[in-house]
Amino acid sequence: MTVLSVNLNKIAVLRNSRGGNEPDICLAAQTCIESGCGGITVHPRPDLRHVRPDDVRALAALLRGRVEYNIEGNPFAGPRGQYPGLIALAREVRPTQVTLVPDGDGQITSDHGFDLQRDIERLRPLVAELLELGCRVSLFVDAGTENFEKAVAIGVRRIEIYTGPYAQAFADGQPAAALAACVDTARRAQQAGLAVNAGHDLSQANLGTFKAAIPGLAEVSIGHALIGEALYEGLATTVRNYLQILR
Repeated sequence: MTVLSVNLNKIAVLRNSRGGNEPDICLAAQTCIESGCGGITVHPRPDLRHVRPDDVRALAALLRGRVEYNIEGNPFAGPRGQYPGLIALAREVRPTQVTLVPDGDGQITSDHGFDLQRDIERLRPLVAELLELGCRVSLFVDAGTENFEKAVAIGVRRIEIYTGPYAQAFADGQPAAALAACVDTARRAQQAGLAVNAGHDLSQANLGTFKAAIPGLAEVSIGHALIGEALYEGLATTVRNYLQILR
């Protein structure tokens, strides 16, 4: 079955808007785990807009030995204030998976993947260090990406397909072309020896169609829609709804 990894960034956004510790990100993670999710995802950024380094550490202690822990981020964003850098955080907490994403401070959210032809040599030493830490490495890529053999050659084991364009096309009632691009990308990645994850704007409305189209989909990372839907139905119920779709 495809693993559901719940992204908790939006819990941290709500907490940070008021200050203090509520809502409690660790309690949210515990609720998701008890509801059956197979992983927890966080995406700390240098500007500390949502998940902070202390959250990353607290979640590592809570999750160890229970579910997969996926930390996303830009490996080229250096230390700043309380933010020690993505590789340094991985060195501290040894997550199951590190998903490398080429996002910058000016982006509201991740909106594009790596260009493997251009970026692979810059990524090589960082991937090697993460592998030495025992972390599985996934690269965030756009539908239509090629050259997956280059990723395999430096030790990458998964890709995460950026599904924002698919989600928008689905909402517009014309998902066929965007979905076909994701399917083709997944097929080529799998043929190269990579497992396939997916994430960004996946929701209860569009997930079933996406899952059915991609055999062997390893993991979906879902946060924004899931937390939004949980405002109406509750977090535990919403997680179980997603798991039912994935079944």
